[in-house]
Amino acid sequence: MAWSRYQLGLAALMLLTGSINTLAAKWADNFSAPGCDGKEEHKFQHPFLQAAGMFLGEFSCLPVFYLLRLRDRRRAHRDRDRDRDPAPSPAPSRPFNALLFLPPALCDMAGTSIMYVALNMTSASSFQMLRGSLIIFTGLLSVAFLGRRLEWSHWAGIVLTILGLALVGLADLRGNPGGTGHGLADVITGDLLILLAQAIVSIQMVLEEKFIFSHDVHPLRAVGTEGLFGFSILALLLVPLSFIPAGRLSGNPRGVLEDPADAWCQIRREPLILAALLGNIGSISFFNFAGISVTRELSATTRTVLDSLRTLLVWALSLALRWERFHALQIPGFALLLAGAALYNGLHRALRGARNSGSAGSDPQEREALLGGDGDGGNIQG
Repeated sequence: MAWSRYQLGLAALMLLTGSINTLAAKWADNFSAPGCDGKEEHKFQHPFLQAAGMFLGEFSCLPVFYLLRLRDRRRAHRDRDRDRDPAPSPAPSRPFNALLFLPPALCDMAGTSIMYVALNMTSASSFQMLRGSLIIFTGLLSVAFLGRRLEWSHWAGIVLTILGLALVGLADLRGNPGGTGHGLADVITGDLLILLAQAIVSIQMVLEEKFIFSHDVHPLRAVGTEGLFGFSILALLLVPLSFIPAGRLSGNPRGVLEDPADAWCQIRREPLILAALLGNIGSISFFNFAGISVTRELSATTRTVLDSLRTLLVWALSLALRWERFHALQIPGFALLLAGAALYNGLHRALRGARNSGSAGSDPQEREALLGGDGDGGNIQG
């Protein structure tokens, strides 16, 4: 079945906003401006402030949820007034405590903050490719804690992903394509931090599936509530973080984990940094909305394929902007990551079903994973 214009628009919106999310974050990192002392210029490296902005973008999904629910109610009242059967509305959530979202929000907060630290140390393409390791941790944790049995395609996808990650890591070791101004040790540290962040995000996804999905919580409400928790907690943590020494992980003159005052001074002296931050905040909001809508309108497999194409677009634009250098090992690495994600998420079943029935995305089970599969926080959901 051919896609409608609306479905094509959703797919394009997801691909575009997902790419902007990573590129805007890296764009902000590449700026240099004087700090509060007004003397020496230094890179804008404020990962925890950027993470707080990302959660602000996620939080914006909450008012969108309530606006959509208000629209549905008004439409139902209008249909009743006209003696027509009201349009079917989504089933209401089972009663739940909002604190149910706190544990996954804490995981999201930790994982996202670590990823923004890592993005300062490695290239945007390596950052995006290494996030593919999420399926390894999610698959293993789902077996351990959800009692799920993985099929051969899941294990094959995990193996291919491991091989792809090895090639991407080898490309960083041999060519240091980051172009970040950091040494090889920093690039390796950044890559390892990305892997650590994916392990934390996988815990978030398992918690979401175990607790949140069991209450039939609308995805926009789940993302928005996690964003509210994440933004509130991280905004408060910015104060103590500005007094904790960070050594080589710090990119500000005071050598602390985060320096909000320094960030504000840099933004005042270089307004384009604010444009990059707003692009990051706005893109994560639209990306979450588009990703959820793609899963509903098409399938979770389509969402996974689009997310892989996002990695390709980020890679191509990073090379075009000369933010990094090309390394041939990244090509087979990306191909293996793409094949691993496709197998793990059942693309082969979707293609087989499309040949048999003449319509793609007909498997209703694909439409269940409304929050999984991205890690943009997500995740930088992202």
